[in-house]
Amino acid sequence: MTLTGIEIYKYLPKTNCAECAIPTCLAFAMNVAAGKLALEKCPYLSKEIRVTLTDASAPPVRPVNFGTGDFLVKLGNDGVLYRHEKRFENPTALGLLLSSNDSPNQIDAQIESFKQNRYERMGSSLHADYFYVEDSEKTDPSAFVELAQKASLHGALMLCTSLPSTLEKALEKVAIHKPLIGSAGTENLDLFAALAIKYQLPLALIVTSTAQATLLSQKAQNLGVKDLVFSVGAASMREALHLCIEIRTKAIVDKNKFLGFPTILYPCAFTADLKEETLLATVLMAKYASGVVLSNFKAETLYPLLTARQNIYTDPQRPLTMPSGIYPIGNPTPDSPVILSCNFSLTYYIVSAEIGNSAVPAYFIIKDTEGLSVLTAWAAGKFSADSIAAFVKKSGISEKVNHRRLIVPGFISVESGSLEEALGDWQVIVGPTNAADLPAFLKSTYL
Repeated sequence: MTLTGIEIYKYLPKTNCAECAIPTCLAFAMNVAAGKLALEKCPYLSKEIRVTLTDASAPPVRPVNFGTGDFLVKLGNDGVLYRHEKRFENPTALGLLLSSNDSPNQIDAQIESFKQNRYERMGSSLHADYFYVEDSEKTDPSAFVELAQKASLHGALMLCTSLPSTLEKALEKVAIHKPLIGSAGTENLDLFAALAIKYQLPLALIVTSTAQATLLSQKAQNLGVKDLVFSVGAASMREALHLCIEIRTKAIVDKNKFLGFPTILYPCAFTADLKEETLLATVLMAKYASGVVLSNFKAETLYPLLTARQNIYTDPQRPLTMPSGIYPIGNPTPDSPVILSCNFSLTYYIVSAEIGNSAVPAYFIIKDTEGLSVLTAWAAGKFSADSIAAFVKKSGISEKVNHRRLIVPGFISVESGSLEEALGDWQVIVGPTNAADLPAFLKSTYL
């Protein structure tokens, strides 16, 4: 159960020493409760109190990580059912199925698709996250070990076999990469738990009902395994979705601590059609899969899935933004026009597309307006003449062009005179209010 600031304050020294860079202990407690500061920032909390507060303030769905470095995958850490309450935390991890029964050519093709399908969108890198390495048990255990080693070079690992002996052979080679291991059931939980503890790894439990999940979770925790993931098994998509929602709801609403762990689901098990599989993955992503496993990656299906994930896991109270800076469009030269706009991502993509459609190379400069659109930012005082002038002077655009002409959005035409005065040697040109009119405007002015 998440603690309030007042509840956290009760445990603090109340000295108001400000060594945490916050002036009072009460303000520090409020920041911790809001997730803006870590308890470790207070130098006077005892280890026992830290443990007590950390456990008490932990989110209902425990955070569980696997992988290392650039391949680190974060699951869980959620405390709400709906985005408007508070944003969802760690985006659903996308996994690619690799089987030890696949041919070397199939495996190489799968790994290559994992590596190549990476995209940049709204300032973020979009890509898949991990390999689900499956032991078919029809092959020699060495095939599973070799596959795990090969996949570990390119992404995080989830290693799945029902044979603890085979799993341990693989861990002797790849435990350094901190894989998620599984999948454990009632019959082999003791052996899998022993491996999880020995190598300090998270453990996936096979569950087909909340009753079974509760029982296995309780047993695993009693054995000493704290980082757990539910590997949801189901005969149909309907059953999988229902169980995923039920686990999340009972963890958050009923505060069932034995169900407060991330879930991984398998849309690849319900259809042989990749398009349908991707659609199912999108549904599971929204309600509330921490990870999904797909049978294949293709640009035409993976990119829509990645963009859907990005949209679901953004903060609904904070609009998507582009980093402030200079964006060259169409190989501009020192004589190319300079066009100004805000950093609301939708505005950026619409306006940049219209600049591209004009066939006029240009420098598109983006001012930070905290994600507000042009007119909204102007009304809020974040797109005023003084702030624009300061941005233009610091942006470095003066070194890239040999002219001093700045095209501003038509919606802030009222600022043009003040902006010219603030900039000094720049001429301010008022552009159209509608982005669709920008190509004609640029062509008539520069072609």
